[in-house]
Amino acid sequence: MASHRRPKPPTRTRVSVLSALATAAVALSSHSAMAAPAKPSKDEVKSKVDALYEESEQATEKFNGAKERQDQLEKEISQLQDRVARGQDELNNLRNTLGSMATAQYRGGGLDQSVLLMLSEDPEGYLDKASTLQQVSGKQVEAISKIQAKQRSLAQQRQEAAGKLADLEAVRKELAEKKAAAQSKLADAQALLNTLTAEERGQLKSDAAKDGQSAADAAGKGAVKGSGRAGAALAAAITQKGDAYHMGDTGPDSWDCSGLTQWAYAQAGVKISRVTTTQANDGTRIYNESELQPGDLVLFYGDLHHVGLYAGNGQVFHASNPRGGVRYEAMKNMPFQFGVRVG
Repeated sequence: MASHRRPKPPTRTRVSVLSALATAAVALSSHSAMAAPAKPSKDEVKSKVDALYEESEQATEKFNGAKERQDQLEKEISQLQDRVARGQDELNNLRNTLGSMATAQYRGGGLDQSVLLMLSEDPEGYLDKASTLQQVSGKQVEAISKIQAKQRSLAQQRQEAAGKLADLEAVRKELAEKKAAAQSKLADAQALLNTLTAEERGQLKSDAAKDGQSAADAAGKGAVKGSGRAGAALAAAITQKGDAYHMGDTGPDSWDCSGLTQWAYAQAGVKISRVTTTQANDGTRIYNESELQPGDLVLFYGDLHHVGLYAGNGQVFHASNPRGGVRYEAMKNMPFQFGVRVG
């Protein structure tokens, strides 16, 4: 008779081992599924870095605008403080004059209560007391009127200075925020570039140089040479070819976009504003690209955060970005908005 022995159930130890193996297999499978993504290609890194450079430049132009407002406020505050100081000296002299009158009146026969009121720290409203006017000489009335006017003027100037100081504090805070934002984007871009090999980074730099040379060649082929002040501005800018791009810089060895254009026009004897959005209003706008002339300002992007100088034949000369520096570039690489013929 055949034996029908029931299989021996697995021991607890065996179950534990099998469970552990199953768990390890699941974990290994999960780890494989969640493995780190493939390293981005050179072109992908370039695309991301260019986007970060653009965001940094947006913040940079806002930084430049805040810096302009800060400088203007500091100048206005300094002028107001000087006016207040001079006004206080004038007020003290007026009071001294009134005091001399009172001294003379005292020596001549006693000091009237009305004069004592005139010598108070705040004679405001004294002249409204008609009952006392009969005891005040014409010179004393004139002196009090001048004191009142000077006090009102000083109070107004001090209030204006206080308001500008508050504005200055807000602008300085904005300045720090915009600078931090721009630097953060640049740091992110550099971190991305650091994921590339030295050879890949060198290739990106070489590609930018080749693009710049191609644009320079294109600008020189059949392009009408710039004339007048616009031509002189373009010629001046071209002398900076190869310099570095750096946020907020206006030379002599590194520039941002609007810093270069402002400097270039200054070399041609023309003063234009510092920021792209205000340079957009420094002349007559030209919306048809075919009507541009060498040296015209050319504005890019919807918020006008980038500017360069038209170099002819569809090319721009500009402070491009930290990778490209100051160079020629095809205008088709950026969304052209309009040109500005500086008048």
